[in-house]
Amino acid sequence: MDNYNILSDSELVTLLKRRDRSAFAEIYDRYSMMIYYKINQMLRDENVSKDLVQDLFTSIWEKSELIRDNVGISSYLYVAARNRVLKYIQKGKTRSDYLAEIGKYNLMVSDQTLEKIDEKDLMLLLTAEIAKLPAKMREVFELSRLEDLSHREIAQRLGLSESTVKKQVQNALKILKVRLSRYHSLGVILLIFLRDN
Repeated sequence: MDNYNILSDSELVTLLKRRDRSAFAEIYDRYSMMIYYKINQMLRDENVSKDLVQDLFTSIWEKSELIRDNVGISSYLYVAARNRVLKYIQKGKTRSDYLAEIGKYNLMVSDQTLEKIDEKDLMLLLTAEIAKLPAKMREVFELSRLEDLSHREIAQRLGLSESTVKKQVQNALKILKVRLSRYHSLGVILLIFLRDN
């Protein structure tokens, strides 16, 4: 099969459990960046966050049989990512002032809420709302969040000042947070991924 990107998450999980490397690669492509943003928002350490993402996806490959059929892969990944962050903090490898953020996250998003999320809704909803942004703002925001470029790199690429880039990103966040807040629990989860800086 060539078009793994058209498969549903549940179809990909079925193939993953059969040790299909392409299915695993598609799951990684769909969710690794969002999981990285979630972890990095809590830890504010890019290298540790990348390590935890790699560890999480290695575990997914090695222990795919443990993924329950009635739980979406996105829900499974979010809960597993949160648990890894908690374990990392409990080992004393990060500053304790982030515990408050973890606590807020746990209050907002329960395992039960995550299990009810349709796997593709997260990305589809976020992508749709980003697409509605004004053209230049959308371009700046995508370079910032999807390509993970710094304000300086974006300014150089687009011939803008860094202050203009920063303002465009901040304005995009404000717009998206207002639009996504109406989606209740789904919106809350999406907002978690829209870090403020």
